[in-house]
Amino acid sequence: MTSSPELRFPKSARVRTRADYACAFDSARRVHGAHFQLVFKTSAPEAADTAKLGLAVSKKVDTRAVNRNRIRRVLKEAFRAISAQAQPGTYVFVAKPSARAVENAGLSHDFLRLMQRAGALPPSPPQGTMQRPPTNDDSA
Repeated sequence: MTSSPELRFPKSARVRTRADYACAFDSARRVHGAHFQLVFKTSAPEAADTAKLGLAVSKKVDTRAVNRNRIRRVLKEAFRAISAQAQPGTYVFVAKPSARAVENAGLSHDFLRLMQRAGALPPSPPQGTMQRPPTNDDSA
């Protein structure tokens, strides 16, 4: 069974080699969430580079490969959905043991929240029904 090209996770969007992971971890910034640690290194926006995703889900997270692969699948799918909006750079997600017990939606939510905290995505619009009061800049 083959999938369509737009649904695939291309090699150009992956952190693949040991050297790539080492480069990502050297002098990178870190952001912690409830279920993941994000290690990231952004590139200059004018660079021809794209956003790349690396995943580290060890046996300490879960001893069963089925569950580790589920976590990887959820993160890959969440990354596919936002890869066009993400800033160029290398983003490595290291799963924490708490990720084993979380539903897929919770994993995706933590993924998106960490990407926003890292500055890879634009901030989400504020929640609520109240209008922002106009400022002098808005009236022109």
